Amino acid sequence: MTSKKLVNSVAGCADDALAGLVACNPNLQLLQGHRVALRSDLDSLKGRVALLSGGGSGHEPAHAGFIGKGMLTGVIAGAVFTSPAVGSILAAIRAVAQAGTVGTLLIVKNYTGDRLNFGLAREQAQAEGIPVEMVVIGDDSAFTVLKKAGRRGLCGTVLIHKVAGALAEAGVGLEEITKQVNMVAKAMGTLGVSLSSCSVPGSKPTFELSADEVELGLGIHGEAGVRRIKMATADEIVKLMLDHMTDTTNASHVPVQSGSSVVMMVNNLGGLSFLELGILADAAVRSLEGRGVKIARALVGTFMSALEMPGVSLTLLLVDEPLLKLIDAETTAAAWPNVAAVSVTGRKRSRVAPAEPQEALDSIAAGGSASKRMALVLERVCSTLLGLEEHLNALDRAAGDGDCGTTHSRAARAIREWLKEGPPPASPAQLLSKLSVLLLEKMGGSSGALYGLFLTAAAQPLKAKTSLPAWSAAMDAGLEAMQKYGKAAPGDRTMLDSLWAAGQELQAWKSPVADLFQVLTKAVKSAEAAAEATKNMEAGAGRASYISSARLEQPDPGAVAAAAILRAILEVLQSQGV
Repeated sequence: MTSKKLVNSVAGCADDALAGLVACNPNLQLLQGHRVALRSDLDSLKGRVALLSGGGSGHEPAHAGFIGKGMLTGVIAGAVFTSPAVGSILAAIRAVAQAGTVGTLLIVKNYTGDRLNFGLAREQAQAEGIPVEMVVIGDDSAFTVLKKAGRRGLCGTVLIHKVAGALAEAGVGLEEITKQVNMVAKAMGTLGVSLSSCSVPGSKPTFELSADEVELGLGIHGEAGVRRIKMATADEIVKLMLDHMTDTTNASHVPVQSGSSVVMMVNNLGGLSFLELGILADAAVRSLEGRGVKIARALVGTFMSALEMPGVSLTLLLVDEPLLKLIDAETTAAAWPNVAAVSVTGRKRSRVAPAEPQEALDSIAAGGSASKRMALVLERVCSTLLGLEEHLNALDRAAGDGDCGTTHSRAARAIREWLKEGPPPASPAQLLSKLSVLLLEKMGGSSGALYGLFLTAAAQPLKAKTSLPAWSAAMDAGLEAMQKYGKAAPGDRTMLDSLWAAGQELQAWKSPVADLFQVLTKAVKSAEAAAEATKNMEAGAGRASYISSARLEQPDPGAVAAAAILRAILEVLQSQGV
């Protein structure tokens, strides 16, 4: 089946993509009649070397995203994964020559079509008397045995753009730039890995992978890699990649070893999430530093993609201080990241968290009868929520993302772990405050925030007194905080409905003759009835408010959970005969 793509036409997608980039970037211009983008200030380059690169489209932001002061002068783009036309390459060379540049360096990735077409354009330009040199970049570290074709050109080519651009901006001559770039290219390696293939507009995926397979050592045109490995953790895959690309028995290895200083690029091949990219970058930093490698600079992002391929490539470039200065040199290229000129390795990556304010000592020692009773209550609440996990998740699937039970179970497990550390505070105010912090840190989601708000606010009236009127006031304060920040109201089909119904009954505790269990029993029953009634409500807040009320045929899971918590508290207190 052909993949879906948001294009106007398959035939015109490369032209449209380049036109869109130029339309949004005043620093770029199109060369009429050709798929060529050039710096709009071309005339300012008189007397300097011009840098041209390019290749097939589909690798965005490469290569046109790297046009700018301090990087490329221009780019010649082919159709998707196809070498650009010789005529367009030659037109670009002529255009920069007419602007008064003193020579042109062609930076070409090592693919047969690119070598042939750029090479032929170079020969024709030289025949016209235009000084042109060409460097062919092969940074692929996938192949253990090198064949005649050599190493493929991958994301490391972007670093060559940067180095050559800094040299050209500094006024270095064509011959010297060519010499230095060739030296730098030998100290670089790249290796890619992908979870699945990509698909050229109008075509099917370029290769198939099983659900438990990962492609190692693939190129940037959707071609298969050198071998397939089993799916593993990010740490394991990064280790495997670094082992492979630094193995001295690998003919295409990059000579990185303990004590080396490198620039590291973590490149999104197009379809990887930012979350995964961050995890892989962290794994790469830890793995390299664990090998004694100094990471002088870390570049993380999308530099050279393969359409929507969900994968990543790692590039390592051995550097010294002079080379780092070229990497750090200023550029206006839109796709080059703004990276601080500071070594990654050796810097402090964390700050000590501020100490929590000292609390007053419990009026009743922890471990006493009140503390033990609170531990029993909490244990019953935890076992109740764990037992409801699947039921709450099932209720949540109708109106949310199906994780309400999981979220509450996460809270229950966190409370159990906390109880193992010692008896809970005997002071109700301190207990609620500690629970609020615990749930905010461990529970997650909006439920964690709402419970945290409720408990934080409810703790305040209990600091001075712990009488029944104080507990009623605590319930009022908690409900007020939930409404203030959660924006829900009674009747909006949320956990507030259960708590609000209970709170209304607990108003009776403000009477001097109120009975603890009589009022609490009525409050729990009201909460349970309110939870059941939510199935007939139209959601006015929360995630459920975004879907059709016709689909909401079950009670709100948050309301059910809140009512179950209140029931657990009541049962333990009754069993203890408080």
